[in-house]
Formats: sequence, structure tokens, C-alpha cells
Amino acid sequence: MKIKKYAAIDIGSNAVRLLISNVIENGKKVKFKKVSLVRVPIRLGADVFVTGKVSERNKRRLIDTMMGFKYLMKAHEVKKYMAVATSAMREAENGKEIVEAIKKKTGINIQIIDGSKEAELIASTDLEDLLDRDRTYLYVDVGGGSTEFSIFHNGKKTASKSFRLGTVRLLKNMVNKNEWDKAEQWVKDHTKKYDKVYLIGSGGNINKLFKMSGKVPGAPLSKVYLDAQYKFLKSMPYKDRIKELDMNPDRADVIIPAAKIYRRAMQWSGAEKIYVPKIGLADGIVKYLYQQDTD
Repeated sequence: MKIKKYAAIDIGSNAVRLLISNVIENGKKVKFKKVSLVRVPIRLGADVFVTGKVSERNKRRLIDTMMGFKYLMKAHEVKKYMAVATSAMREAENGKEIVEAIKKKTGINIQIIDGSKEAELIASTDLEDLLDRDRTYLYVDVGGGSTEFSIFHNGKKTASKSFRLGTVRLLKNMVNKNEWDKAEQWVKDHTKKYDKVYLIGSGGNINKLFKMSGKVPGAPLSKVYLDAQYKFLKSMPYKDRIKELDMNPDRADVIIPAAKIYRRAMQWSGAEKIYVPKIGLADGIVKYLYQQDTD
């Protein structure tokens, strides 16, 4: 049996994450097991989608976070890591400057990736192992700055597209109707030929909604449940979502626009059920790193 440690750093528009995973090789069997997950809610998108730049304050916070991640990876004896920045950083005027500053101060090399690369890495997860090959799925990963849509049919990805529909953007009223229309058209065009479509949702917000449902892992959420939760959360003041529902402050506001995106995706595709496996961009990066080592 061999055990290797990999790490993924995901610099998103709402939060920054470090995932450290063990990859356990036992003969022909390979198991990915999370060792540590650290999340820091820096919310870069709140700067970038309004001013076009990451603020000096958040630049300092990001550098401090990367320094902390560097020492955590060292303590865990990580074999290999990959750090990526998504929507907010790729749109920030000072994005490249910040990446260079982080490299100089911490040694961490960050890749600013486009939406197609983000969707590709997300699809590198163990998703194919979770799919029923007789079904068609619309995979929806909702982030702070963008949402990645992918179609899986007969167990394989057939199409993928990223749109500027993100929870932080929506909070800042930075999403126009045209972007909604483009996403709707893309989903309808790529699902209309299938009799039945199921949704797969990833991201912290859908995980929270699933946890609130009390369902057992693997069971789907219904569109009826998602509609009801969306209306319930909208009717509740922000402070009550924190106090009564035990939500973190940086989750209590974005969960509503996230639910809106998932509901729209279900409506456009005709899906009545959404499955919520605990996977995302960081998981895809870990698997991508492992595949690179074994190819």
C-alpha cells in the first residue's frame, strides 16, 4: 500500500480554500481521502466586481492566507500542490501583480485559469464513478463569480460552459439579463434532446441546503424542496439566518442567490431532482495532480 499527499488551493470570488488529501494506492484500488480543509472568506469578488481591482486590504489578507497555507502544506508533508485563481482574479486589473507578490513572498505559484479550464478541473473529480450511465446529468457548480455547467451522458462529459453568474456578483447587482439569457439558452440547447435530466450540484451553498434537509448522503433533493427553501430563506432577515439557522455570516447572504441559480438550472433543464455529492474544484485539482503523476 502506498500513500501520497496532494494539496489544492482554490482562490475563489467568495472564499479561499486549501484542501489536503491522501491518495491511498492499494493494489489496483485508489482512494482519495480528505485530511484537511481550510476555508478563509476573503470575498475578493466584492472588490473586483465593483471597482475592477482587489483592494490593498484584501491583497494583504490573501498574502497572509497563502503564507499560512504554505506552512500547513509543509507540516503535512504534501508531495505536490496546485494553486488556481478563478473569476475574481482573472477579472482584476491587479490580478497578475498580486500573483507575482504572492510568489515572491511565499513561493506559492498561482495559475489564473479561465472558465473552461475551471470546468475541466471540476469534471476531473470522481464524478464519473457516481453517475448512473443510463441517465443524463446537468452538473452545476456555483461559485462567487461564475457558474460552470457540464452535461454528462452515458457516463461521459459531452459539453461544458462557464457563465458570469455568481453569488457575489448577484449580491452586488452585477449580473445583467443577457447573461441569464445566454445561460438559459445554453442549458436548453444541450438538454432538449434528452427525455429526462437530473441535476448534480456542487459548492458550499448547495451542501448547506442539503445538510438543512436532513436527508441521508446520496439521496437527492427535489425541486419542490429547493423552491420552498428558497422562499423560506428569502423571507428571513439576514441576522436571523445567522442566529436561527447557525449559518456563517459569509454563507447567510450568498445562499439565496446560489439557490436561485440552482432553481433556474432545474427549470431550464426540466430536472426534478438534484444530487449533492461533496465534490468541487479543489477535489478535481487533487485528482488531476494524481493523474499527472500516474500517466
